[in-house]
Amino acid sequence: MHTVVVGTSGVTASDVLAVARAGARVELSDEAVAALAAARDIVDALAAKPEPVYGVSTGFGALATRHISPELRGRLQRNIVRSHAAGMGPRVEREVVRALMFLRLKTVCSGRTGVRPEVAQTMADVLNAGITPVVHEYGSLGCSGDLAPLSHCALTLMGEGDAEGPDGTVRPAGELLAEHRITPVELREKEGLALLNGTDGMLGMLVMALADLDTLYKSADVTAALTMEALLGTDKVLAPELHAIRPHPGQAASAANMLAVLDGSGLTGHHQDDAPRVQDAYSVRCAPQVAGAGRDTMAHAGLVAERELASAVDNPVVLPDGRVESNGNFHGAPVAYVLDFLAVAVADLGSIAERRTDRLLDKNRSHGLPPFLADDAGVDSGLMIAQYTQAALVGELKRLAVPASADSIPSSAMQEDHVSMGWSAARKLRTAVDNLARVIAVELYAATRAIQLREGLTPAPASRAVIDAVRAAGVQGPGPDRYLSPDLAAADAFVRAGHLVTAAETVTGPLR
Repeated sequence: MHTVVVGTSGVTASDVLAVARAGARVELSDEAVAALAAARDIVDALAAKPEPVYGVSTGFGALATRHISPELRGRLQRNIVRSHAAGMGPRVEREVVRALMFLRLKTVCSGRTGVRPEVAQTMADVLNAGITPVVHEYGSLGCSGDLAPLSHCALTLMGEGDAEGPDGTVRPAGELLAEHRITPVELREKEGLALLNGTDGMLGMLVMALADLDTLYKSADVTAALTMEALLGTDKVLAPELHAIRPHPGQAASAANMLAVLDGSGLTGHHQDDAPRVQDAYSVRCAPQVAGAGRDTMAHAGLVAERELASAVDNPVVLPDGRVESNGNFHGAPVAYVLDFLAVAVADLGSIAERRTDRLLDKNRSHGLPPFLADDAGVDSGLMIAQYTQAALVGELKRLAVPASADSIPSSAMQEDHVSMGWSAARKLRTAVDNLARVIAVELYAATRAIQLREGLTPAPASRAVIDAVRAAGVQGPGPDRYLSPDLAAADAFVRAGHLVTAAETVTGPLR
């Protein structure tokens, strides 16, 4: 099994995906263990002094003014974990929790938190054992970090609360630790706070969303090309020289992808109308501009994620010169903003795909295709209600595009009076990404059927490869009305798994 070694300088997006989704093992580097020990020596030295140090010998948040005596500090650290493990609602997905734990371990291994090496090793052991703490949907305001979700993870390290075992069964965490011979941690000064105070949940969800969207944006380029072909549109608008004079990288990439898919088509520009079209509708002609803007948004979000993956987010932090200083680096604004920005781009990509689908189904705008792509219109309804479903999904995407980060709610007796809501932004983006895959699947279903209804005209080789692959995956072609949900589910699975992109690439080579 692949192993990810965690050092002091952060991790990569591929590391996060390997641990969260592929179950990769985690190991601590010798460098990380040494850094952990050195930082802990600093914390222990400060703990022995009479002067109060936030998080070491004081309370937290609005209670930070109380100096805590040495005999109560272990209890203080246990109590912050127990009291902050206050999440409610449905369980969060296993991959999200694994990303959350792994990214917290990444910060701990930076040597900036003051956590002992044995605590970090226990975090790695829990991940490697396939134990997944039960984390709930609601509880994080994204400041100070993802407190409640991380607290539920820390609770498992203490052998308390509930967790899911490698067999998928939820049981008391203490039982699972004992079965895997993992000793529960006894928290010392600062350690409880250090396990809770980060943007790890929202960051993990951002990394996974970017990976999924990389596939979905390529998929959207393919379906846009198929629709252009089915509508007998012109691919002249995809010429590289047109996109060079408006040099947005994402736009050029999307146009190049569409052009590659349409290479060799016998449908594009083959107008059946009495009067040839001068221009295609915006949803067809402007597909690269809209998808390209989303791609550029992803590039910016990826840069934010890369910076955050290299960060040590905690409060207070242990600095190289030995100081332990309070700070505001736990605020989730940088991550929250791009999560919200991505939700806007996803909604717009879904919206333009739905408009293309509607055009394929409307006999007044489809340039010779039967109404609703029906076999016997009137007796058959064709894909009429598939488009309704797609429209409902797009409506939901638009609601999910409302930014969470603009909705700060003060907490902690006004000590934490401006919060990021980044966790909420991440949660709604996950839903949006799921729905975008479904929207693209409906366009794929309609476009492939429409191309097959263009009798006597030869589609591009890449289009033919897509049609063959999607039919082999159980998505049926033209014919009388039938139960549509299984077809749509199969198309969704085909898109989500990346098979649409793979099928096109068998002809085009790697898409951008």
